[in-house]
Amino acid sequence: MNHHNTQDNELNVISTKYVCTANHGFAPYAQEELRRSFGSVKSTILIPGEVFVATLLDSEEHVKEKLESSSPMFLRHMFKISWEWSSNESTDWKSGLIQYLLDNSKLNGSKVSIQTRKTEHSLWEGSSSELKDAIQNELSSLDADFVVRDADWIISIMAAKDTIFAGVTSPEQNLSDWNGGAIRFQREEGQISRAKFKLLEAEQVFGIDFTSFHEALDIGAAPGGWTSFLLERGLKVTAVDPAKIHPSLLRSPNLTYVQKNANSVKFRDNQFDLLVCDMSWSPKLTAKLVTDLLFSLVPGGTAVVTVKLLSKKPMALIQDVIHTFQDSRMQIQRAKQLFHNRDEITLYMIKY
Repeated sequence: MNHHNTQDNELNVISTKYVCTANHGFAPYAQEELRRSFGSVKSTILIPGEVFVATLLDSEEHVKEKLESSSPMFLRHMFKISWEWSSNESTDWKSGLIQYLLDNSKLNGSKVSIQTRKTEHSLWEGSSSELKDAIQNELSSLDADFVVRDADWIISIMAAKDTIFAGVTSPEQNLSDWNGGAIRFQREEGQISRAKFKLLEAEQVFGIDFTSFHEALDIGAAPGGWTSFLLERGLKVTAVDPAKIHPSLLRSPNLTYVQKNANSVKFRDNQFDLLVCDMSWSPKLTAKLVTDLLFSLVPGGTAVVTVKLLSKKPMALIQDVIHTFQDSRMQIQRAKQLFHNRDEITLYMIKY
């Protein structure tokens, strides 16, 4: 069963279907983002709070254009469904899917990645990686180079309770070239905290070259996950926190550690070209603290700040915080809930 854009004859409406993924618990906000961009959205939940199928009343091209022009904050990953099989069909889903993929001319002569996921109770009883192997083995006659990263085309397969969804899309269309948008990093020996993964991910997702900066201010630095990352990238770092920083960092000649609250420390005007802040604190107080210190950031300097979503209305809260920064001469480059963010988003900003 091969679904392209479906035409509703009565209403003459083009619609496209997508498997959409958000961080756990944030699917309702991803759905709200889609509603704001595309009007009515028909949704079916696959994994509560996380993965859903969305039918958008728009063409594939328009969806791509809209999401490129206003990058979604909570929608982490999506793929267009171009093949679908449900359990009430008499045919075998696996042979039908293989035939659909073999007939797909885009895949020949290309670098292809296969990304498979499944719900807890799904039509595929094995693991996701076993499903990937099973599909890839059947595609040996394709003239394709199967890769994990940097693919031209991604074959996405989601096995649900009574349906199999599949699509062939470019990494750009999927919003992320990682399976489900889940960026995985290897934990290193002696790593101070998980927080480091947020900056590693920001580096990739926002395209920030941290090695291009010279001197950074890390507000609320303890225990030092972000400081350690910046020191590794070769920066001089001033780390400020009344709490203790990890002793392993104190040996670095590029570290200045100030054991105080940031609002009681004197900095020079235009002292830093990078300011970072990852504090478990009220979002509005964090925004005020950071904006009060922006005099120390050079014009053209970069700020990376996490905003905790403690309120029942995160969309409104984020807008308030963004306006606070914009009023302080900060241009918002991206606002995104990264895979390694929990109940927070990351703001990437440049001072003008």
